[in-house]
Amino acid sequence: MKLGILGTGMIVQDVLSMINKIDIERKVLLSTKRSEEKAKALVNQYRLDGYYLDYEELLNSDVDTIYIGLPNHLHYEFGKKALEHHKHVIMEKPMTANTRELNELLAIAKTNHLIMVEAVNIHHLPAYKQLKQEINRVGDIKIISFNYSQYSSRYDRFKQGIIENVFDYHKAGGALMDLNIYNLHGLVGLVGKPDNINYVANIERGIDTSGIVTLEYPTFKAICIGAKDCKAPLSLTIQGDLGAICMSKPLGQLDSFTFIDNKNETITFGDMKEHRLYYEFVEFNRMINELDYDKADELMETTKIVSEIIEEARKQAGIIFDNDKILA
Repeated sequence: MKLGILGTGMIVQDVLSMINKIDIERKVLLSTKRSEEKAKALVNQYRLDGYYLDYEELLNSDVDTIYIGLPNHLHYEFGKKALEHHKHVIMEKPMTANTRELNELLAIAKTNHLIMVEAVNIHHLPAYKQLKQEINRVGDIKIISFNYSQYSSRYDRFKQGIIENVFDYHKAGGALMDLNIYNLHGLVGLVGKPDNINYVANIERGIDTSGIVTLEYPTFKAICIGAKDCKAPLSLTIQGDLGAICMSKPLGQLDSFTFIDNKNETITFGDMKEHRLYYEFVEFNRMINELDYDKADELMETTKIVSEIIEEARKQAGIIFDNDKILA
């Protein structure tokens, strides 16, 4: 894989911190002119092969894959250009602002025989894979409750009228897109598509600063809480008639979980020896090198379900993004 990395923000720096552990042939950055000095420093710090300031120039180079770590509202635009230039695409979560954009990108990817995946590391973590194997220990599932609430320093500024990307409906922000998406991906990866969903949210200035998604399945109920305007001890539980599985870290950082049976006997599972993003990029590298379309399609099914849930949730809460408006 020859990788073009878009952006110089926090998530990109997180990726760069482990990228040299993976056998990637070429690694270059795309930066804005304003962030050029930052890009130079990152290239030197992580021994990259250079940087670009012009996207067209990068797309016309020998890179075969584009990783998009830009703000949410830009994913569609930059992803579409990459696919039209016959580049595979790894898109940071959420893949797109809405399902219309997602379906359009998928059509282009399939036409051009390209791999397109959403960078949700949950599905590749060893502990999460083990969770999928051990979930039956709880017996018949009755209740799933995932709460990822993390007070944001940006919320202080938001209350003062300083609106940054994560709280900006113009830029496809909000607690649902930023935090609760992890809960939803983890849930759908475990138990599939729900029959019905309901979203109630705290709305300020047109965006959800926190909210609760309730999901109905044929034989059990689930709840996913995501908050950026308040915090709580992290709590994720899967409750069944034989016991419960408990997790104390968000699913994107899951390194272990504990099963507690009805007699209060416990078993702890899990281990994570590498950086939390390492496992997904190892798999992305393999998928692209081997052109494993089947695995890409499997991952995309989860992405599509989560995208549909989020879109319905936003509709119920009256959250409208600029990306939702089709220009004539």
